[in-house]
Amino acid sequence: MTYTLPPLNALRAFEAAARHLSFKQAAHELHVTPAAVGQQVKALEARLGVQLFERLHKQLILTAAGQAYLPGISDGFRHIADATSQLKPAGAVLLQLGVHGSFDLRRLELAAFRGAHAEIGLRVLQPAGLHELIEGKVDLLIARGLGHHPGYRCDRINEGSGLGDWLIAPEGTADCPEIVSFRKWLRALPAENPLASHRRPHLVGSVGS
Repeated sequence: MTYTLPPLNALRAFEAAARHLSFKQAAHELHVTPAAVGQQVKALEARLGVQLFERLHKQLILTAAGQAYLPGISDGFRHIADATSQLKPAGAVLLQLGVHGSFDLRRLELAAFRGAHAEIGLRVLQPAGLHELIEGKVDLLIARGLGHHPGYRCDRINEGSGLGDWLIAPEGTADCPEIVSFRKWLRALPAENPLASHRRPHLVGSVGS
């Protein structure tokens, strides 16, 4: 059976905006801009031929169609999340890595990491930010421009000035074996990747707060 579905990113934008009744709060949850959420919802409405929201001054209200659509979409995402949570990566210890949305995961050589560390079940959440790390949804975070934060160990990825990418872990768990293994993995990767034009990540320094 072939499922005819709207774009999933547009459905995520609608579902989050409908729960919060706010493009701004939905954007915070999805790690995008409010304008991006609004554009996704507008594109979904155009695709469906149905208005899902009444856009009033500083207020967002679901139309009757939006109210009827929301429960099925929320249930669908809940079923997907529940099914995903039942899957356990191979390995005795689960390491949940969060990564900011613009980071290219190919830089991390994750397949090679999994092959070299069969004892660690690595799961990746992208996009993710400090919010997910604080809530415990991820154990370790690759964040953009977050080099100093109280209570967290921050290791810079790649040399250079500017915001840069940082590997962030709570100080209380920063020395857990699985996190140490991933940190060592980044440190051992060569700075230059001969197979691609981008630079591989390479830990060059740390800040503990």
